[in-house]
Amino acid sequence: MRVIFMGTPVFSVPVLEALVAAGHDIAAVYTQPPRPAGRGKKERPSAVHARAAEMGLDVRHPLNFKGEADRAEFAALGADVAVVVAYGLILPQAVLDAPRRGCLNIHASLLPRWRGAAPIHRAIMAGDAATGVCIMQMEAGLDTGPVLLRKQTRIGVEETTGALHDRLSAMGAALICDALGRLDTLVAVPQPEEGVTYAAKIDKHEARVDWTRSAVQVDRQIRGLSPFPGAWTDMNGTRVKLLGSRLAGGRGAPGEVLDDALSVACGTGAVRLLRLQRAGRGAQDQAEFLRGMAVPRGMILGEG
Repeated sequence: MRVIFMGTPVFSVPVLEALVAAGHDIAAVYTQPPRPAGRGKKERPSAVHARAAEMGLDVRHPLNFKGEADRAEFAALGADVAVVVAYGLILPQAVLDAPRRGCLNIHASLLPRWRGAAPIHRAIMAGDAATGVCIMQMEAGLDTGPVLLRKQTRIGVEETTGALHDRLSAMGAALICDALGRLDTLVAVPQPEEGVTYAAKIDKHEARVDWTRSAVQVDRQIRGLSPFPGAWTDMNGTRVKLLGSRLAGGRGAPGEVLDDALSVACGTGAVRLLRLQRAGRGAQDQAEFLRGMAVPRGMILGEG
Protein backbone atom coordinates (compact mmCIF):
# COMPACT_ATOMS: atom_id res chain seq x y z
CA MET A 1 0.00 0.00 0.00
CA ARG A 2 1.01 3.62 -0.42
CA VAL A 3 1.45 4.79 3.17
CA ILE A 4 2.02 8.11 4.90
CA PHE A 5 3.80 7.45 8.21
CA MET A 6 3.30 9.84 11.13
CA GLY A 7 5.31 9.39 14.34
CA THR A 8 7.90 11.09 16.51
CA PRO A 9 9.58 9.24 19.44
CA VAL A 10 11.63 6.05 19.70
CA PHE A 11 8.41 4.06 20.21
CA SER A 12 7.43 4.80 16.60
CA VAL A 13 10.70 3.75 14.93
CA PRO A 14 10.17 -0.05 14.87
CA VAL A 15 6.78 0.54 13.24
CA LEU A 16 8.34 2.54 10.41
CA GLU A 17 11.02 -0.11 9.93
CA ALA A 18 8.41 -2.88 9.84
CA LEU A 19 6.32 -1.08 7.20
CA VAL A 20 9.36 -0.66 4.97
CA ALA A 21 10.42 -4.29 5.50
CA ALA A 22 6.89 -5.44 4.58
CA GLY A 23 7.25 -3.73 1.19
CA HIS A 24 4.86 -0.82 1.63
CA ASP A 25 5.53 2.35 -0.35
CA ILE A 26 6.24 5.13 2.15
CA ALA A 27 4.98 8.27 0.42
CA ALA A 28 6.33 10.54 3.17
CA VAL A 29 7.21 10.54 6.85
CA TYR A 30 5.65 13.21 9.07
CA THR A 31 7.18 13.96 12.45
CA GLN A 32 7.48 16.76 14.99
CA PRO A 33 9.93 19.56 14.12
CA PRO A 34 13.47 19.47 15.57
CA ARG A 35 13.52 20.75 19.18
CA PRO A 36 16.30 22.25 21.33
CA ALA A 37 17.89 19.50 23.42
CA GLY A 38 20.94 18.82 25.57
CA ARG A 39 23.11 21.27 27.42
CA GLY A 40 23.83 23.32 24.32
CA LYS A 41 20.12 23.47 23.42
CA LYS A 42 20.95 22.67 19.82
CA GLU A 43 18.03 21.64 17.67
CA ARG A 44 17.77 17.87 17.51
CA PRO A 45 15.61 15.91 15.07
CA SER A 46 13.13 13.39 16.47
CA ALA A 47 14.00 9.69 16.60
CA VAL A 48 11.69 9.07 13.64
CA HIS A 49 13.21 11.95 11.66
CA ALA A 50 16.73 10.59 12.19
CA ARG A 51 15.82 7.02 11.22
CA ALA A 52 13.73 8.04 8.21
CA ALA A 53 16.58 10.19 6.92
CA GLU A 54 18.95 7.20 7.25
CA MET A 55 16.49 5.16 5.19
CA GLY A 56 16.35 7.82 2.47
CA LEU A 57 12.68 8.65 3.04
CA ASP A 58 10.99 12.01 2.45
CA VAL A 59 10.66 13.66 5.89
CA ARG A 60 8.27 16.52 6.61
CA HIS A 61 7.71 18.32 9.90
CA PRO A 62 5.03 21.03 9.71
CA LEU A 63 4.41 22.83 12.98
CA ASN A 64 0.73 21.95 12.62
CA PHE A 65 -1.87 21.45 9.91
CA LYS A 66 -3.64 24.77 10.33
CA GLY A 67 -2.27 26.10 7.05
CA GLU A 68 -4.07 25.22 3.83
CA ALA A 69 -0.74 24.59 2.07
CA ASP A 70 0.27 21.86 4.55
CA ARG A 71 -3.09 20.14 4.18
CA ALA A 72 -2.91 20.34 0.39
CA GLU A 73 0.61 18.84 0.35
CA PHE A 74 -0.60 15.98 2.56
CA ALA A 75 -3.59 15.25 0.30
CA ALA A 76 -1.45 15.50 -2.84
CA LEU A 77 0.59 12.48 -1.74
CA GLY A 78 -2.30 10.27 -2.85
CA ALA A 79 -1.88 7.78 -0.01
CA ASP A 80 -3.98 4.70 0.49
CA VAL A 81 -3.66 5.05 4.26
CA ALA A 82 -1.83 6.99 6.96
CA VAL A 83 -0.30 5.09 9.87
CA VAL A 84 -0.07 7.22 13.01
CA VAL A 85 1.84 6.25 16.15
CA ALA A 86 2.77 8.73 18.89
CA TYR A 87 2.88 11.59 16.40
CA GLY A 88 2.11 14.31 18.95
CA LEU A 89 -0.39 16.45 17.05
CA ILE A 90 -4.17 16.45 16.88
CA LEU A 91 -5.05 15.89 13.22
CA PRO A 92 -7.83 18.01 11.69
CA GLN A 93 -10.67 16.29 9.86
CA ALA A 94 -9.31 17.33 6.46
CA VAL A 95 -6.12 15.34 7.17
CA LEU A 96 -8.02 12.36 8.59
CA ASP A 97 -10.11 12.21 5.42
CA ALA A 98 -7.29 12.67 2.89
CA PRO A 99 -5.95 9.08 2.54
CA ARG A 100 -8.22 6.76 0.60
CA ARG A 101 -8.59 4.37 3.55
CA GLY A 102 -8.29 7.02 6.27
CA CYS A 103 -5.81 7.14 9.16
CA LEU A 104 -4.96 4.19 11.40
CA ASN A 105 -3.55 4.78 14.87
CA ILE A 106 -1.44 2.36 16.90
CA HIS A 107 -2.35 2.90 20.56
CA ALA A 108 -0.51 1.22 23.44
CA SER A 109 -3.46 0.16 25.59
CA LEU A 110 -6.58 -1.97 25.52
CA LEU A 111 -9.04 0.73 24.51
CA PRO A 112 -11.19 2.27 25.88
CA ARG A 113 -8.92 1.94 28.93
CA TRP A 114 -6.12 4.50 28.98
CA ARG A 115 -6.95 6.83 26.16
CA GLY A 116 -4.53 9.73 25.99
CA ALA A 117 -0.87 10.60 26.38
CA ALA A 118 0.71 8.15 28.85
CA PRO A 119 -1.03 4.77 28.62
CA ILE A 120 2.04 2.65 29.41
CA HIS A 121 2.99 4.59 32.54
CA ARG A 122 -0.59 4.65 33.79
CA ALA A 123 -1.20 0.94 33.28
CA ILE A 124 1.76 0.04 35.49
CA MET A 125 1.05 2.74 38.07
CA ALA A 126 -2.55 1.54 38.36
CA GLY A 127 -1.47 -2.06 38.85
CA ASP A 128 -3.11 -3.39 35.70
CA ALA A 129 -2.43 -7.10 35.19
CA ALA A 130 -2.49 -6.75 31.41
CA THR A 131 -2.30 -4.21 28.64
CA GLY A 132 -1.85 -4.40 24.89
CA VAL A 133 -1.99 -2.67 21.53
CA CYS A 134 -4.98 -1.55 19.48
CA ILE A 135 -5.15 -0.61 15.80
CA MET A 136 -7.80 2.09 15.68
CA GLN A 137 -9.54 3.89 12.82
CA MET A 138 -8.95 7.53 13.71
CA GLU A 139 -11.71 10.07 14.15
CA ALA A 140 -11.86 13.57 15.61
CA GLY A 141 -12.14 12.51 19.28
CA LEU A 142 -9.19 11.62 21.54
CA ASP A 143 -8.57 7.90 20.90
CA THR A 144 -12.31 7.30 20.45
CA GLY A 145 -12.33 5.59 17.06
CA PRO A 146 -13.44 2.02 16.33
CA VAL A 147 -10.88 -0.75 16.81
CA LEU A 148 -9.79 -2.99 13.93
CA LEU A 149 -7.36 -5.25 15.78
CA ARG A 150 -6.17 -5.68 19.35
CA LYS A 151 -3.57 -7.84 21.05
CA GLN A 152 -3.20 -8.33 24.79
CA THR A 153 -0.11 -9.05 26.91
CA ARG A 154 0.45 -9.53 30.62
CA ILE A 155 2.49 -6.98 32.58
CA GLY A 156 5.39 -8.58 34.44
CA VAL A 157 5.52 -8.18 38.23
CA GLU A 158 8.88 -6.39 37.98
CA GLU A 159 8.35 -4.82 34.55
CA THR A 160 9.13 -1.13 34.10
CA THR A 161 7.59 1.33 31.67
CA GLY A 162 10.83 1.20 29.67
CA ALA A 163 10.69 -2.57 29.21
CA LEU A 164 6.96 -2.61 28.48
CA HIS A 165 7.40 0.29 26.04
CA ASP A 166 9.81 -1.77 23.94
CA ARG A 167 7.56 -4.85 23.97
CA LEU A 168 4.47 -2.89 22.95
CA SER A 169 6.37 -1.06 20.20
CA ALA A 170 7.36 -4.39 18.64
CA MET A 171 3.80 -5.70 19.07
CA GLY A 172 2.40 -2.60 17.37
CA ALA A 173 4.79 -2.96 14.45
CA ALA A 174 3.68 -6.55 13.82
CA LEU A 175 0.00 -5.79 14.36
CA ILE A 176 -0.17 -2.86 11.90
CA CYS A 177 1.48 -4.98 9.20
CA ASP A 178 -1.13 -7.66 9.88
CA ALA A 179 -3.92 -5.06 9.70
CA LEU A 180 -2.74 -3.60 6.39
CA GLY A 181 -2.42 -7.07 4.92
CA ARG A 182 -6.10 -7.83 5.49
CA LEU A 183 -7.66 -4.39 5.69
CA ASP A 184 -10.48 -5.35 3.34
CA THR A 185 -11.74 -8.08 5.69
CA LEU A 186 -11.33 -6.42 9.10
CA VAL A 187 -14.41 -5.11 10.89
CA ALA A 188 -14.10 -1.85 12.84
CA VAL A 189 -15.67 -2.44 16.26
CA PRO A 190 -16.92 0.67 18.13
CA GLN A 191 -15.38 1.14 21.56
CA PRO A 192 -17.73 0.43 24.49
CA GLU A 193 -18.93 3.40 26.49
CA GLU A 194 -18.08 1.64 29.75
CA GLY A 195 -14.55 1.31 31.05
CA VAL A 196 -13.22 4.56 29.63
CA THR A 197 -10.16 5.94 31.47
CA TYR A 198 -7.73 8.69 30.51
CA ALA A 199 -3.95 8.46 30.75
CA ALA A 200 -2.97 12.00 31.66
CA LYS A 201 0.53 13.17 30.78
CA ILE A 202 3.03 12.41 33.56
CA ASP A 203 3.77 15.43 35.74
CA LYS A 204 7.10 15.78 37.55
CA HIS A 205 5.29 16.34 40.86
CA GLU A 206 4.29 12.65 40.73
CA ALA A 207 7.90 11.50 40.87
CA ARG A 208 8.88 12.02 44.54
CA VAL A 209 8.34 8.85 46.57
CA ASP A 210 6.11 9.14 49.63
CA TRP A 211 7.28 6.30 51.85
CA THR A 212 4.12 6.46 53.97
CA ARG A 213 2.21 4.92 51.06
CA SER A 214 1.89 1.16 50.81
CA ALA A 215 4.68 -0.93 49.33
CA VAL A 216 2.39 -1.93 46.46
CA GLN A 217 1.81 1.74 45.56
CA VAL A 218 5.49 2.66 45.86
CA ASP A 219 6.57 -0.32 43.75
CA ARG A 220 4.09 0.62 41.02
CA GLN A 221 5.27 4.24 41.11
CA ILE A 222 8.94 3.27 40.78
CA ARG A 223 8.35 0.85 37.90
CA GLY A 224 5.77 3.06 36.21
CA LEU A 225 8.05 6.11 36.12
CA SER A 226 11.17 4.22 34.99
CA PRO A 227 13.17 5.36 33.13
CA PHE A 228 11.48 8.74 32.71
CA PRO A 229 10.96 10.93 34.62
CA GLY A 230 12.18 8.51 37.31
CA ALA A 231 10.73 8.24 40.80
CA TRP A 232 13.16 9.72 43.31
CA THR A 233 14.00 10.04 46.97
CA ASP A 234 16.62 11.73 49.16
CA MET A 235 19.43 9.56 50.51
CA ASN A 236 21.30 11.50 53.16
CA GLY A 237 20.84 14.74 51.23
CA THR A 238 21.50 13.26 47.79
CA ARG A 239 18.69 12.95 45.27
CA VAL A 240 18.58 9.45 43.85
CA LYS A 241 16.33 8.12 41.09
CA LEU A 242 14.77 4.73 41.73
CA LEU A 243 14.47 2.82 38.46
CA GLY A 244 13.65 -0.75 39.49
CA SER A 245 12.02 -2.46 42.46
CA ARG A 246 10.15 -5.48 43.76
CA LEU A 247 8.00 -6.14 46.79
CA ALA A 248 9.97 -7.35 49.84
CA GLY A 249 9.44 -8.53 53.39
CA GLY A 250 10.10 -6.63 56.59
CA ARG A 251 8.63 -3.81 58.64
CA GLY A 252 9.90 -0.52 59.95
CA ALA A 253 9.34 3.23 59.94
CA PRO A 254 8.36 4.62 56.51
CA GLY A 255 11.56 5.13 54.49
CA GLU A 256 13.74 3.05 56.84
CA VAL A 257 16.45 0.93 55.21
CA LEU A 258 15.91 -2.55 56.61
CA ASP A 259 18.92 -4.56 55.38
CA ASP A 260 22.03 -4.60 53.21
CA ALA A 261 19.96 -5.45 50.12
CA LEU A 262 18.22 -2.07 50.02
CA SER A 263 14.87 -3.21 51.35
CA VAL A 264 12.97 -0.09 52.44
CA ALA A 265 9.94 0.03 54.71
CA CYS A 266 6.78 1.71 53.48
CA GLY A 267 3.54 2.65 55.23
CA THR A 268 2.65 -1.02 54.93
CA GLY A 269 5.11 -3.62 53.64
CA ALA A 270 8.47 -2.95 52.03
CA VAL A 271 10.13 -2.71 48.63
CA ARG A 272 13.59 -3.77 47.52
CA LEU A 273 15.38 -1.26 45.30
CA LEU A 274 16.98 -2.98 42.30
CA ARG A 275 18.27 -0.16 40.08
CA LEU A 276 19.23 3.38 41.07
CA GLN A 277 20.83 6.52 39.64
CA ARG A 278 22.57 9.44 41.31
CA ALA A 279 22.53 12.86 39.62
CA GLY A 280 25.20 13.12 36.96
CA ARG A 281 25.82 9.36 36.92
CA GLY A 282 24.52 6.47 34.86
CA ALA A 283 21.91 4.04 36.13
CA GLN A 284 23.37 1.22 38.25
CA ASP A 285 22.22 -2.13 39.51
CA GLN A 286 21.86 -2.42 43.27
CA ALA A 287 25.25 -4.03 43.99
CA GLU A 288 27.20 -1.53 41.86
CA PHE A 289 25.32 1.38 43.43
CA LEU A 290 26.12 0.21 46.98
CA ARG A 291 29.83 -0.02 46.14
CA GLY A 292 29.82 3.70 45.44
CA MET A 293 27.42 4.95 48.12
CA ALA A 294 26.93 3.73 51.66
CA VAL A 295 23.28 3.15 52.57
CA PRO A 296 23.42 1.65 56.09
CA ARG A 297 20.57 -0.10 57.85
CA GLY A 298 18.46 2.33 59.79
CA MET A 299 18.94 5.23 57.37
CA ILE A 300 15.64 7.00 56.70
CA LEU A 301 15.13 7.80 53.04
CA GLY A 302 13.20 10.86 51.99
CA GLU A 303 14.65 13.19 54.58
CA GLY A 304 16.40 16.18 53.08
